[in-house]
Amino acid sequence: MAVISGVGVSPGRAVGPVVRMPDPVAEPAPDSRLSDGADVAAEAARIAEAADLVRADLERRAATAHGEGSAVLEATALMAADPALVSAAQRKVEEGLAPPRAVWEAAAEVAAMLESLGGYMAERARDVGDVRDRIVAVLEGRPAPGVPERAEPFVLTARDLAPADTATLDPSTCVALVTAEGGPTSHTAILARALGLPAVVAARGVLDVVADTVVLVDGSAGTVEADPSPAAVDAVWAAATRVRHFDGTGRTADGTHIQLLANVGDPKGAVAAVEVGAEGVGLFRTEFCFLDRAEEPTVDEQTEQYLAVLEPFKGRKVVVRTLDAGADKPLPFLTDADEANPALGVRGYRTAGRHPQVLDHQLDAVARAAQRSGADVWVMAPMIATAAEAAAFVALAGEYGLSTAGVMVEVPAAALTADAVMEHVAFASIGTNDLTQYTMAADRLLGDLAELNDPWQPAGLRLVRLTAQAGARRDRPVGVCGEAAADPVLAVVLAGLGVTSLSMTPRAIPDVAEALRSVTMDECVRLAGLAVDAPDARAARDAVRAELPTTL
Repeated sequence: MAVISGVGVSPGRAVGPVVRMPDPVAEPAPDSRLSDGADVAAEAARIAEAADLVRADLERRAATAHGEGSAVLEATALMAADPALVSAAQRKVEEGLAPPRAVWEAAAEVAAMLESLGGYMAERARDVGDVRDRIVAVLEGRPAPGVPERAEPFVLTARDLAPADTATLDPSTCVALVTAEGGPTSHTAILARALGLPAVVAARGVLDVVADTVVLVDGSAGTVEADPSPAAVDAVWAAATRVRHFDGTGRTADGTHIQLLANVGDPKGAVAAVEVGAEGVGLFRTEFCFLDRAEEPTVDEQTEQYLAVLEPFKGRKVVVRTLDAGADKPLPFLTDADEANPALGVRGYRTAGRHPQVLDHQLDAVARAAQRSGADVWVMAPMIATAAEAAAFVALAGEYGLSTAGVMVEVPAAALTADAVMEHVAFASIGTNDLTQYTMAADRLLGDLAELNDPWQPAGLRLVRLTAQAGARRDRPVGVCGEAAADPVLAVVLAGLGVTSLSMTPRAIPDVAEALRSVTMDECVRLAGLAVDAPDARAARDAVRAELPTTL
């Protein structure tokens, strides 16, 4: 039995035959030029027509996509409709290039420009490649690239997946995802978690697995096993058919309460969290009403949008994160697109230094929405590095009547000085994605560094423990709202490190609840010790999994 190791980015296990994504559209030959006597205007017009067909197809698929996939497809459709790409390609046709080659070269220029901006804009370069391939396929009269259709369940393998491809996956037939490239924060990872599909990225060697080979994908362990034993397959099917219930209270086998909350990014997400029975919201991402805007939304606009998320949680806890702009979420009215290293630049709370009014307006809107909703609203600032910053934010929140104010612990300095930080705040919430990135000095957008960005890294787990211990000494709750909380096995470790709440995609809550109910708090502490004492992330994961039921 061959086992391929990668980075697990969406927990769960699934079995199925391998279906390989088709190879990408081939690059048109560099010397592809218009034939003598060709109608240049007509050839240039073909590009606009092809782009319009691609846009219409993506919009059609967006209307029937699942969950976050709809938004991703809509964004890709906007890229197809961007006149910059079409105009650049048409100019190249006027210079004599054949339309497919003109589109290819124009897309390369647009992608290079986006990559030079870094952060979120660099990530959009992948979208340009997706749109390019689709337009070229139309121009050459070939089928558009995409996920193969198959009636029976299968495991999809690929070098990487474009956002539009991932967004159109049907979880009733595609039971797991495995890519040779990509990282924990790629579109593949994000949408796999939203769809509840087990997924492994950076699984080098998976492209060598022959089509229709049956594989067992373990999204928690980060492994792909070819030709698994009948007993292993039976165990996966048994686990898949077992109904998991969440009774509304997260707790260990001996009754220690670990609050299970949901990560929410818009009103639709709030509804999903309520339906699954989440105890509240541990991370309300407020960026949804700021993104794709040229100017700051008004206080009234923000109030109404926040209210739509808060109202379903009347009487329950909702932790609102103030605007986390910068790095992979640039805003034209707030951040500097020319920063050399945006991840280490002016982002999150730091933007208030130059634009204090944006934070003032947001806190005002949150306070108004909180008063009208009846929810128990907590507020926290991202990218806090020092105790002084924590104190300043808490004081500012208090001016707007937001008395339960805390901070995100994403910067190692905040974890290392957690005792001083906790002196000023009502609570803290750990963002494991950024905390791991900064601890390991590994850009979380780079697939080549996916193994370093594994949330099982013992160094990162030690910082979680330091923060939780500081919170316990000050009687301050400390939660985790990063993606690590959605892994049932890692959730057990986090509880053992002293974390008091876990916030995750709503789909993950029943599985995490079941994992916690399978162990006592003393066992959680013992398993956490195994993880932090391990030499690396894979050893930490393996040591803990060996001690837990195979169904997790």
